[in-house]
Parts: sequence; structure tokens; C-alpha cells
Amino acid sequence: MTGVGEDEVLCERRGEAGLLTLNRPKALNALTLGMVDRMHAALSDWADDPAVTRVVVRGAGGRAFCAGGDIRRIHDDGRAGRWPEVDAFWRREYALDALVHRYGKPYVSLIDGIVMGGGVGISLHGAYRVAAERYSFAMPEVAIGFFPDVGATYALPRLPGAFGTYLALTGERVGQGDALAFGLATHAARAADFDAITEALAAGGPVADVLARHAAAPPPPGPVHAARETVDACFSADGVAEVLARLDAAAGQGSAFAGAAAATLRTRSPTSLAVALAQMRRGAGLSFPEAMLTEYRIVTRIMQGHDFFEGVRAVIIDKDGRPRWQPAAIGAVTPEAVAAYFAPLPDEPAFA
Repeated sequence: MTGVGEDEVLCERRGEAGLLTLNRPKALNALTLGMVDRMHAALSDWADDPAVTRVVVRGAGGRAFCAGGDIRRIHDDGRAGRWPEVDAFWRREYALDALVHRYGKPYVSLIDGIVMGGGVGISLHGAYRVAAERYSFAMPEVAIGFFPDVGATYALPRLPGAFGTYLALTGERVGQGDALAFGLATHAARAADFDAITEALAAGGPVADVLARHAAAPPPPGPVHAARETVDACFSADGVAEVLARLDAAAGQGSAFAGAAAATLRTRSPTSLAVALAQMRRGAGLSFPEAMLTEYRIVTRIMQGHDFFEGVRAVIIDKDGRPRWQPAAIGAVTPEAVAAYFAPLPDEPAFA
């Protein structure tokens, strides 16, 4: 996970804008430690530069803004026992997310294609999230025995209703319509206009006015918004088993949406589901630095466990789609086991 990331993140001053372009298109712009460090350094420099009045972040290649962290590399480092490298990635990625959240200048993410995992951390916490036609958001971590991190503990519980909990537990993708309806995105624009938007932002003037001039007609809300009553009724339950019971009941009354969500949950890591639901319940009362510290505690325990490495094996390495979770049953994950993921650690970073 080492590397300076100079070619993988292009940093430039363009007029009044600091422009960051994630430049690993073949890897869907997945983040490496070198990329994280380069972004952090550039943002820190621009924060103190009076000539830079706003930051613009884009992804190269057209397929993805950023598909997340380089999970395969993290898996391989963990399997090889390179724990200092693994720990360094999480500490520095979460520090970058915290910097984005508290950034004192307008921070504009122009998002075309996939935005998942680590890509969410470097976009969702900024002031402006501009979604293009191919926008596809997900926090799919529970599918690989992980958990929704990069500030999801703070952000997802603050979305309307139980939408954030739905995203955390299912890991399902949502498109431009649902993103705008629920507040994941702040503006709609055509991907073909991103260059013009970048140039207009570089030229100065109020950011909101630039985005308004280049706004596209928003699409109608998507399927999750259409099922929001079912989402709120089912995903507001206190435990994963109760979420499933409510989904099954709704499916029995004819909700195809509920039936599909229940089927999805039954493929996910039971431990990840329980931890993610606990995150959503705790996160609503946490500050952003507290949420990031909570995630650091969880990720440290996840890296010491079984399901993440098994999930990456099944989904990314062998691609057999048959992870063997431990424990395999949702009811086997005890409250005590979940609480242990949130316990303080001896050496904890600060994310203020």
C-alpha cells in the first residue's frame, strides 16, 4: 500500500480552483495509501493558500469517480502480516475523510459512474456533490465481511428516515434519482458538462451560482424512494433479526422490494450486519471525529477477525460467491460480541 501516488492523483492549480483528479481508471480509481497522502497534502496546502477559493475533485476514465479503497491490496498485506502498513492506511484514510468534512473552502465533487467505499469518504462529506447520469452509489462492505466506514457512521444515520440503515445493511446501489431525493447528491449535471463546470469554477464567482447555471433537469426519484415507507418500517427495527422479520412480513403481503432486500441480507456477513446496525444506532449521537474514532476501533477488530479475509476471497479473489461466514447464522452474533468492536483501544488517533 505504499507509493507516492503522484501519477495516481493529479493535483493542479487552475485559476481559483484546486483540482484533484483520481487517475487509476483501470482500477476504477480505487484509493491507495500514496493517493490518500497526496490528496491530504494538496488539500492542506490549498487550505492555507488565499489564491485557492474552492476545490474540485473528479475521477478519470468515465466509469468511476472512485470505487473505494484498494481492498485486494489491504487483504494481501493483512494475510502477509504487514500490519503496520494496514494500520497506516486506515489511520491516514480516515484522517483524509475528517479533513474533507471540516474543510473551510467549498469542496465540489463531480461524480460520474461508481462512487463506493473510500470514494464516498472523499465526496459525501464535502459541501457539493454533483451527480451525473451514470452516478451509482453504494456502501457494499457487508458483502465482504467488512463494515460501512469512511464516515458512514456519521453520515448515513443523518439521511432521511431509515434510508441510511438500508444502505448500510443491504449494500445495494442507488442511482442519481434516489441520490438527489435523499440528499446523497446536491446537484444534477450532465457528465458532458463537467469540463465546462470545472472551467467555470476555476474562473471564480459563487460556487452555487456556477452549479445552478450548469444544472441538468433532475430525474424522478428511484425505486428506494418509491419504497420509502417499507424501508422506514423495516429498517427502523432494533436488531438484524427483527429487520429480517419485518421484511419477510412485508414480502408476504406482496412487497417485491422487501423480498429482494431480505434475500440480500441473508447473503451478507452476520457479524458485519450486526456491527453496521449498531453503527447506525450509535452514529446519530456522535460528532464526526467521534464517528471516525469509532470506525478506527471497529476496523482494527475487523482486521483481527475472519469474515473480511473470507469475504475478499469469495468475492474478489476466487470469485466463487460462496463466503463461509463465522458465525454463519444471524442469531449467533451476540450483543457482547458486537459491543467488543466498539471498545476503546490502547493507542488511538485523533480525527479532530
